[in-house]
Amino acid sequence: MDPAADPSSPGPRRATIEDVAVAAGVSVATVSRALRGLPHVAPATRQRVVQVATELAYRPDPAAARLATGRSQAVALAVPVLNSWYISQVESGAEAVCSADGYDLIIMGVTGEPARRSLLAEESSLHRRVDGVVFIDIAVDDDDVARLAERGLAVVTLGNVTATCPSVTIDEDEVARLATEHLLSLGHRRIGLLGGQRDDPLGFSVPRRRRAGHHATLERAGVEIDPDLEGIGNFSVMGGRDAMAGLLQLPDPPTAVFAMSDEMAFGAMLAARERGLDIPRDVSVVGVDDHDLSIVVGLTTVQQPVADIGSRAARLLLDQITGAAATPAHIRSPVSLVVRATTSAPLPRRQETAEKP
Repeated sequence: MDPAADPSSPGPRRATIEDVAVAAGVSVATVSRALRGLPHVAPATRQRVVQVATELAYRPDPAAARLATGRSQAVALAVPVLNSWYISQVESGAEAVCSADGYDLIIMGVTGEPARRSLLAEESSLHRRVDGVVFIDIAVDDDDVARLAERGLAVVTLGNVTATCPSVTIDEDEVARLATEHLLSLGHRRIGLLGGQRDDPLGFSVPRRRRAGHHATLERAGVEIDPDLEGIGNFSVMGGRDAMAGLLQLPDPPTAVFAMSDEMAFGAMLAARERGLDIPRDVSVVGVDDHDLSIVVGLTTVQQPVADIGSRAARLLLDQITGAAATPAHIRSPVSLVVRATTSAPLPRRQETAEKP
């Protein structure tokens, strides 16, 4: 009887890495390096190994890989929040790279300083669960990286830079400059700022750097910095709404707002419309990220390639784990201004004159 037609038959035997090695006429180690894209494999050999693996329908066995390498074949993303569009996009980019290389991706919420200390502590079981960690907008220093390396863990930072591990960042000064200069070029001088958290236990430096860039751009233009024009939006839609509502209650409200994230910008737009204001006729809004919904609502924004940032961070981490990277690489991803429908020149201020008695 044909084994394929016999329901009790175990079916055809799954091809092993040894089968690929024999068919390609190379060692098992060469097959492993060729299929993982590691260096020191001749192009012709790599092509032959890939072709044979395809013909044999070879798929790596994760359990066997763990036994052979002594690794967990898993990596972690340490994130400060779990319900963020930005984090989800970074995760999707990282997941694509990890999955292609046969690694599992674990998301670890680090929502405060106690959780950060616990993760970095020597008694933590982190090194038994994963082979490396990408820290997203969570401050770690060179000592932290050294302690993790002693436990066999690779480290990449996203949003922060250390001297001893790879990183992926964007130019936060450039982000603020692009947004603020755009509003200034339209004629705005009363420009609000939405961002930051009231408490920052994890050393999240992005709000500080964007605020500094915003201030520097205003100063270069000769515009006085008004602390009353700044609101805490907590990088959320509702936080942006509440902060914008506060700015709009000022005796002299802003004619434009730079929100440090698109989600806060959405909240700012909601607050303005709740007060019967038109965007951009009454108030202009600029965000950061280029969220999936930004094009839907016509939001002017500073675009950053968020999913690509996640994939680059994952690649740096896996290259560390496999030994493909000799020295730390620091990647700065590009940003650009995308002008849509939420920004325009301000309306002329109405000159109010008191009636004489």
